[in-house]
Amino acid sequence: MRDRKLVKQLAALPDGPVVIGGWVEKLRDQKRIQFVILRDESGDVQVTYPRREEEDALADKVSSLTNGSFVWVTGRLVHDERVKLGGLEIQLDDLEIITLADPETPIADDTSIDKRMDWRFLDLRRPEMNLVFRIQTTIEAAWRKYWVENGFVEIHSPKLMASPSESNAELFKLEYFEGHAYLAQSPQFYKQMAMMSGLGRIFEIGPVFRADPSFTSRHATEFVSVDIEVSWIDSHEDVMAIQEQLLHTALSAVKELHGEEILARFGVEVVVPSLPFPRIPLHEAVEIVAARGHEIARGGDMDPEGERQIAAHVAETFGHEFVFLTDYPATVRPFYHMRSETDPTLTKSYDLIWRGTEITTGAQREHRLDVLIEQVKQKGLEPEGLQTYLDFFKYGAPAHGGFGMGLLRVLMLLLHQPNIREVGFLFRGPNRLEP
Repeated sequence: MRDRKLVKQLAALPDGPVVIGGWVEKLRDQKRIQFVILRDESGDVQVTYPRREEEDALADKVSSLTNGSFVWVTGRLVHDERVKLGGLEIQLDDLEIITLADPETPIADDTSIDKRMDWRFLDLRRPEMNLVFRIQTTIEAAWRKYWVENGFVEIHSPKLMASPSESNAELFKLEYFEGHAYLAQSPQFYKQMAMMSGLGRIFEIGPVFRADPSFTSRHATEFVSVDIEVSWIDSHEDVMAIQEQLLHTALSAVKELHGEEILARFGVEVVVPSLPFPRIPLHEAVEIVAARGHEIARGGDMDPEGERQIAAHVAETFGHEFVFLTDYPATVRPFYHMRSETDPTLTKSYDLIWRGTEITTGAQREHRLDVLIEQVKQKGLEPEGLQTYLDFFKYGAPAHGGFGMGLLRVLMLLLHQPNIREVGFLFRGPNRLEP
């Protein structure tokens, strides 16, 4: 294997021989000198080659390059503060063309997002996109560090299920040998099974599926969900405390490792939130939003404009980007959310809003089997259809709770992007199954 150096390593190397590999970003083919901007996964560097007076095969090879071609460059690294691109360049000795790119590029900087999704592998070559996935890696690493240090264990729950994991709506049904199965809408049932299995605290980062025909900026038919479940809690406040610590930890790590580059690439200052996050009961939030001129008309739930308005109120009042909305009505929550002891019409649940967008639903779960069965019936569901799930609670169920959070929504809001498609690897929606 060649002793290849990454562009990001060059600044620390002394002048001398070096080998790099990457894609041709730009070619300036002048009469006396040729300039190639070469990009690898870590950055850009300038490669120069002075043309000779006589016939020059190497110059001809450089002239044949097209944008996007993949090449190996052997040359001499020179530190020169006059070079605008990083204060260094590589003086070319040899060029090996591995693949020449089609000179007709299908996308450009002003190409629509739908066309860029058609050519996502090219779109992902942009330095901004490279940064997005390094940020995602940092976030997940920070979360895993927190989980491991705080006694969590990782599970990988199945994505093929015999019955719905949330409701009979938004389900993908598929043939399964002689019968049928469903793609998991969430790992909810299996997270709770882990609590009855004695695992105590679990987390999972994995795909979930929703047959949702929405074409909004924050919905997808397949997305990555970040889930936890914890036993021995006293209320949903315990779950909220864990979640705000996770976000504080992740954003601190992102600011430390990528803050300057995010500011340069996206013009965004990473804000590390103070703890604790503000908390507002939903009925109070509805009144606050109404006072700001927007009436909520979704049966007690918060609509998108309401989320934006309550976020604006929190920013003005508390100087905070996050807010927990708590105490949602049972009518808008799943059957497994625990009801309030003081008001059984309310649940011990919450949504987390970040700068006007909901990123999480969390709750304490109902662990008492008789109460759970009654809540199943109240939702118009048949207990027999949930028997496998209900069996989890027959042999000792601790008080527990957890949340599910959309990973791409976190990235979208962190980087102030207009759409989750901008920050995901490959998007899946009602009219997109390729590439």
